[in-house]
Amino acid sequence: MPKLSVGNVVFGKGRPKIIVPIVGKTEKEILEAAEDIKNLDCDLVEWRIDFFNEVKVNEKVANISKKVRDAIARPLLVTFRTKKEGGVLELEDSKYFEIYHNLINHGEVDLLDVELFMNSVDVNKLIEAAHEKDIKIVMCNHDFDATPACEEIVQRLVSMEEKGADICKIAVMPNESKDVLTLLEATRLASKKVNKPLITMSMGSLGMISRIAGEAFGSAATFGSAKEASAPGQVPVSELRKILEIVKLD
Repeated sequence: MPKLSVGNVVFGKGRPKIIVPIVGKTEKEILEAAEDIKNLDCDLVEWRIDFFNEVKVNEKVANISKKVRDAIARPLLVTFRTKKEGGVLELEDSKYFEIYHNLINHGEVDLLDVELFMNSVDVNKLIEAAHEKDIKIVMCNHDFDATPACEEIVQRLVSMEEKGADICKIAVMPNESKDVLTLLEATRLASKKVNKPLITMSMGSLGMISRIAGEAFGSAATFGSAKEASAPGQVPVSELRKILEIVKLD
């Protein structure tokens, strides 16, 4: 599996890395969650800024990113999940990129989540700016309605690498058990084609197995919930490490 170092975390080595989301609406909720997470057994923290009720105030987002990064003492992934991909806030694309560029220049962040189907010219500029500051890009795609065909999932992951992603991520919704197998097979195939770490998952209760079986199929990280999940099917982080150790390959 390809490896990527972010601080002292190495994707693609050992067990899948555990990422815990912060989904607070206010600065107080966000910082309280960061303090709580400090004591959890996880590798990274994702701050879902689309939940933040002042996300459109660039200076606030940048300032809070510094406070969160200090509190968690771990690498920080910042994500604005758009409404069309399951996020909580409708936001014009120009503001999406403005918030991110301000974070790169004035905040503190180790990884930035960028959606695959955003405007490619704007994405290219964003990735270039992020890489200049040694910020890694997690490029992603989410389907909350269905599971695309295996070939389509693989192609989307390949496309992420071609666009400059450091980590390629996809999450899909299963409507039957066969869909979970499709996601796992696509992960296996993509891990042989894509020279970047992958994060893949089948969502909901039906897809929960995919969140703990990544090591066997080629997914380098998984998301665990602290108090509140950011997506359906997340396993509580208090149990996740034990489960990953049980199903480890070596």
